[in-house]
Amino acid sequence: MPAYQNLDEYNKEITEEIRGQYSSIINEIGEDISREGLAKTPERAAKAMLFMTQGYEQDAVKILKSAMFKECYDDMVIIKDIELYSLCEHHMLPFFGKAHIAYIPDGYIVGLSKIPRIVDVFARRLQVQERLTHDILECINNTLKPKGVAVVIEASHMCMMMRGVQKQNSVTTTSGFRGQFEKIETRNEFLKLISSNLS
Repeated sequence: MPAYQNLDEYNKEITEEIRGQYSSIINEIGEDISREGLAKTPERAAKAMLFMTQGYEQDAVKILKSAMFKECYDDMVIIKDIELYSLCEHHMLPFFGKAHIAYIPDGYIVGLSKIPRIVDVFARRLQVQERLTHDILECINNTLKPKGVAVVIEASHMCMMMRGVQKQNSVTTTSGFRGQFEKIETRNEFLKLISSNLS
């Protein structure tokens, strides 16, 4: 499944319905939908929205199971600085940042590219950062059944930066831990490693 889906592959009926809704919104805020710069905006916006919410059509568990391998490795595996982009479900404005994920295998490892893939699956939905963290954590924990899982997400929210309190430099951090990462020593090792620059 490619990371980018050709917009022409989207359901034409759904795209047309959303395009019509965007046309109405643009008219209601006082713009001229026939203006040259806006003529194709409703269609572009409809396709962008379908792209940004394509996670509803994807199965994170299936993605993980497609690349699980038996392996006798039982130390920490960390994938850090995974870029993520999502839409806040309260204002439908973007939030974006990085996810840091670790797990301790218990008989199975997973192809490294699958971890960022499942981040995208859950991020490309209407979300709140707290639930996004939980969704990723529980998917890995329930599917891979490792000895432990850790997820930390750091993100900036446009709903705080562009409107409301308008705090441009604020960053929200959420975390979740299962299994061995609930032990303070293991958790601290993970937090130290994602904070350090090993290169």
